[in-house]
Amino acid sequence: MARLFGTDGVRGLANRELTAQLALDLSVAAAHVLAERGTFAGHRPRAVVGRDPRASGEFLEAAVSAGLASAGVDVLRVGVLPTPAVAHLTEVLGVDLGVMLSASHNPAPDNGIKFFSRGGLKLADEVEEAIEARLGEPWERPVGAAIGRITDLPDGAERYIDYLVGTVPNRLDGLKVVVDEANGAAFRVSPEALRRLGAEVVEIGVRPDGLNINEGCGSTYLDLLRSAVLEHGADAGIAHDGDADRCLAVDADGEVVDGDQIIAILALTLREHGRLAKDTVAATVMANLGFKIAMEREGVHVVETAVGDRYVLEAMRADGLSIGGEQSGHVILLEHANTGDGVLTGLHLLARVAESGKPLGELAAVMRRLPQVLVNVKGVDKSRVHSAPLISEAVRAAETELGAAGRVLLRPSGTESLVRVMVEAQSHDLAEAIAHRLAGVVRDELSSA
Repeated sequence: MARLFGTDGVRGLANRELTAQLALDLSVAAAHVLAERGTFAGHRPRAVVGRDPRASGEFLEAAVSAGLASAGVDVLRVGVLPTPAVAHLTEVLGVDLGVMLSASHNPAPDNGIKFFSRGGLKLADEVEEAIEARLGEPWERPVGAAIGRITDLPDGAERYIDYLVGTVPNRLDGLKVVVDEANGAAFRVSPEALRRLGAEVVEIGVRPDGLNINEGCGSTYLDLLRSAVLEHGADAGIAHDGDADRCLAVDADGEVVDGDQIIAILALTLREHGRLAKDTVAATVMANLGFKIAMEREGVHVVETAVGDRYVLEAMRADGLSIGGEQSGHVILLEHANTGDGVLTGLHLLARVAESGKPLGELAAVMRRLPQVLVNVKGVDKSRVHSAPLISEAVRAAETELGAAGRVLLRPSGTESLVRVMVEAQSHDLAEAIAHRLAGVVRDELSSA
């Protein structure tokens, strides 16, 4: 049986794969596992539950809350808030568990469940495996006063905005910024935080209706943001995904500034202020080779991790690092947050623009992105991608062709049934040709019979 938890919680088509019953059962199992591990020792357990604006989040929120309360956990519902806001509130309120209902950048019919442990940290793999193993088991249900209570936390958004604004080292007066909130969870908090810091804000993607999240907008579709930046003569554009744990940007000329460039800018900012721990950043194996070249040139060491901001965080905590992240826009500023926070990242990026007096495009030029082509190969047995001899042979041949000026990465997706083929090269045409060639080999070798 395939593992239920992926790299970022449990995801699926809402009401088909991710049902109310599964959400309830996962919540009960999580409560039992954490109780047995001593998380609830000596006190009545509490949990924070939040969601993005997806229509399915309404019934899933009810199911999760019901499951936790039936297991004796008091629930604080915070409503529609970004994933990092739920992590933050889990930490600052001192509760035992956080639950976020979101499928991040996925389309509206999908949804997902992410769990946070005490302190706002994502659950370790072994805890997720324990929860999965306990699904649907018989248990003795509490009654009377032992049943959990469900209440709302009406000032959750205000607490989060206050926290965000308090982390920013300087104001943003004089900056004109377009924000694309993907009709998602940050549609209120992100523009408000920017305005409190003095920025002039143009808003798009701020009318969620439960069905339009990530639909042609947000960090997955940057054309809308690019056009708006040029139309309004803005200094920069900031885009988030549906649950706002990602941040991508656009400069005044409409050029995209990706997660690697954002990490590079913020890492060098931290070093300038003497706060870049060990002169080191953490980045995943998907980081552009141009990022690594730029960091080496600037004297900054790069620690490489598996894909997923949870693994970036593990490396950062283990090595005592201050910044890390992913090309996709998950950026962790450990001084302020235990998870990727797109709104926080955008604020600090704009603060650097304001502080330096330099345009975002000039700051982003610290690194040159090598052309990178990513091909998703669907309908294959992803478990065999690293053991098929002909695939290994094709990869070696491609690496020889690229030499030191490029690289190849084949990775089974942690959240979808596909294999990702990524190639970087000195030219886009070469990267594209090799990527599609390798994708063909993967398809031929791993296609289901």
